[in-house]
Amino acid sequence: QVQLVESGGGLVQAGGSLRLSCAASGRTFSSYAMGWFRQAPGKERELVATMQNWNGGSTNYADSVKGRFTISRDDAKNTVYLQMNGLKPEDTAVYYCAAGGRPYFYTSSYTQWGQGTQVTVSS
Repeated sequence: QVQLVESGGGLVQAGGSLRLSCAASGRTFSSYAMGWFRQAPGKERELVATMQNWNGGSTNYADSVKGRFTISRDDAKNTVYLQMNGLKPEDTAVYYCAAGGRPYFYTSSYTQWGQGTQVTVSS
C-alpha cells in the first residue's frame, strides 16, 4: 500500500495556473498507475487525468481538461504532479490523488486515495 498526500491547491483567478503535487510513501510507488480525480459540490467524483506506472507512460485525460492539464510523475521522488493551466471556474473542486493498477484509464482501477486538496477558480 501507499499513503498519498496532496498539496498545491488554492484560490486562483480564471486563466491562471496551479501545480498540484501528490507525495506517496512506500517503496512500491513505481508499480502503481497514478491518477488525479476531482469532485465538485453536488457532483460525482470524476476522472481528470491518469498515467501508467512508469515515467513517460501513457496518459489519459478527461475531454474537459485536454490541452490545459498535464499529469506527470517522478518515481525517484515518489511524486505525481498535475499542472493546470488556463483554469476555469468550472474547474473548482476538491482534487484527489489516487494509486491503482490496470487498466490505468478506468476509475475502478484506483483503490488508494489521498485526502484531497481544494482548488477554487474565481471568475
